[in-house]
Amino acid sequence: MPHPFDGITVVALEQAVAAPFATRQLADLGARVIKIERPGVGDFARGYDTTVHGQSSYFVWLNRGKQSVELDLKNPRERGLLDALIDRADVLVQNLVPGAVERLGLDADTLRATRPRLVHCSISGYGPDGPYRTRKAYDLLVQCETGLVMSTGTPDAPAKAGISIADIATGMYAYCGILTALYDRERTGRGASLHVAMIDALAEWMSQPAYFSRYGGEPARRSGARHPSISPYGPYRTGDGDVFLGVQNDREWQALCREVLGRPGLADDPRFRTNTDRVANDGELTPIVEGAFAGHSAEQVARRLEDAGIANARLRTPEQLTRHPQLHARDRWRPVETPGGTMSSLLPPVVAAGYEPAMGAVPALGAHNETIRAEFAAWKDVPA
Repeated sequence: MPHPFDGITVVALEQAVAAPFATRQLADLGARVIKIERPGVGDFARGYDTTVHGQSSYFVWLNRGKQSVELDLKNPRERGLLDALIDRADVLVQNLVPGAVERLGLDADTLRATRPRLVHCSISGYGPDGPYRTRKAYDLLVQCETGLVMSTGTPDAPAKAGISIADIATGMYAYCGILTALYDRERTGRGASLHVAMIDALAEWMSQPAYFSRYGGEPARRSGARHPSISPYGPYRTGDGDVFLGVQNDREWQALCREVLGRPGLADDPRFRTNTDRVANDGELTPIVEGAFAGHSAEQVARRLEDAGIANARLRTPEQLTRHPQLHARDRWRPVETPGGTMSSLLPPVVAAGYEPAMGAVPALGAHNETIRAEFAAWKDVPA
């Protein structure tokens, strides 16, 4: 089955999460992604855990469909092979430590001087200039620097997000930038020099709470699983567990009062008439809602909410996500081979008519050493 990026070659000097997440999207679209790894060690994300058939859950998530080749970039013979790979590449993606690509002569200015069609994408923690430019950056640290940790958790204790959200945001912006650059190259014949900083990516996602705090004159509201600026929104106790619900506007508030709580007059109570009123008086509203739910099971409450057109959800664990009835009903899982066995892997979110994502195997370290060397041995007299 043809894919949109058949014929596109990506060289990935990558590690951890952000860059591998970007290049995995390209591999799913059919691009040939050649992952350069340190000899004998590889991407350090390989060692984060051993939970998926002996492989890292991070690595199998981020690296399906790629080719792995071990190269010592300080060895002239190995560097010659890398140069040959780059000569035939459409895209180079790198997230090495600050300053590394410049020392190796792999920066955008150097490479694109003789390869003007190359799309060169660098990923860093804090960008190529400014006082933080040489700092190492990991996901939690960027969450701290952008205010996310201070806006998450409870009033008593801030908390990090439960996923690598800074890395994921950065990887998605890198992916979008690469797609844009390749589209522009089709029209102009020119490649591009891209830079995506983790602080920029997550700062964009933090804009609403940042604006709310700066222009509202108050610090971020840490409200646990409740929404800091919408009410009622979050978990509410029923007779046998919690139900999560979200009221987005006054029309839905009125429907909740009338059809679920059985108290239509509550909609016009001056304490709760508008969302601003409800947020200010959430401490009084919550016991009223939970009092109405107390004599019913969570399933009964969810059914009444659904009948009234009120968005609702049940609290699931990450493991339960893998058995979610909606994902299974829509056939969203595919088998993917890993070095330790077959795993079930989730399809990418974009559903496109006419093709299915490539979803290739997760490579063992150096799995393609021989094939890559043999293929490129004659290119620029690179030793086999």
